[in-house]
Amino acid sequence: MNLYLVQHADAKNKEEDPARPLSKKGFQDLEKVSSFLEVKGIRVTKILHSGKLRAKQTAEILNEVIPSSEGVMKTEGLAPLDDPYIWGKRSKEESNDLMLVGHLPNLRRLAGLLLTDNADKRVIDFKKGGVLCLQRDEEDNWSVGWMIIP
Repeated sequence: MNLYLVQHADAKNKEEDPARPLSKKGFQDLEKVSSFLEVKGIRVTKILHSGKLRAKQTAEILNEVIPSSEGVMKTEGLAPLDDPYIWGKRSKEESNDLMLVGHLPNLRRLAGLLLTDNADKRVIDFKKGGVLCLQRDEEDNWSVGWMIIP
């Protein structure tokens, strides 16, 4: 199983727009990342996001390039301060490739949890609009497959 962790793309600041939609740079960055994902032939069953506008927009743009069979959906456990153990546990129940679009520090803590069994261990420096591919083997061990940043 592949688990793709995506930090939302660059968003407008709160003063510019309190809803924090993606910025022009965010859209441009996703165009670059999407090209890579398309060439690589990435496919997922579903793309899940936190529900925040910037994460939702990121998920929807990625779904245009790598259409998921079950679509884009909001889910619990991907907000910035959510407990990474929520998706640490859920990931064990998943068998199909999946993409999670969320925020820091949650994604950084989830990566630490899956890779080292310690959510406080910083093992990945996420970048806005970047994608981390984690791969799970038959023995439920996770490893880094690759990472791309805009």
